[in-house]
Amino acid sequence: MARGLVISAALVVAAAVAVGGWWWLGREEPRPATFHAEPTSAFYAAIDDRRNDAAPLTAEEVFTSEARTLGNLRLVETHEFTDCDEVLWGAAAAGCTQALRATYEGGSLAGQFVIFNLSDGRAADALVAALRKDGFVRQGIAFEPAGSRAQARAMGHFVTVSWAGGSTAAARGQDLVRALIALDGLGRVVQGRIVAAT
Repeated sequence: MARGLVISAALVVAAAVAVGGWWWLGREEPRPATFHAEPTSAFYAAIDDRRNDAAPLTAEEVFTSEARTLGNLRLVETHEFTDCDEVLWGAAAAGCTQALRATYEGGSLAGQFVIFNLSDGRAADALVAALRKDGFVRQGIAFEPAGSRAQARAMGHFVTVSWAGGSTAAARGQDLVRALIALDGLGRVVQGRIVAAT
């Protein structure tokens, strides 16, 4: 009987550890409440393949001095990743050599912009599709995912992800839309790459 109690107790402890591990490690990461995704198009044909646009992105190129302030948002931090999967959960960026991220905050709003440097337009489209259904980018700055808005664009071999949210669930509406538009504007860096490749 003592042996049965020990086995039962061991099973209860094992079950508790498994449930606790799932809760801690397997819980779902935050996603935006509203998400818009765009595949690449013929407009980006000149940079559809990284072989035509081989120079790596730099933080200075993407996050210029003008980008330190975006409307009411102020730049908090920039970070470059050589392992693109560090920026993602539930999705992989095949052929990605770098990801640059900037985080912003201002008043009751915060947000981030990430640009991925992938091998070609097919890989870019695959990442955008994965962001739509499989996973998303990790938050580099804290904001409330409820009510947040995000947008991902494949542009040739690049993917940009803009994500804005409020510090509370109540911070929504037009301010959030304006913040998202401002963050998304950082993707204009790709236009310079098109000009250089043509």
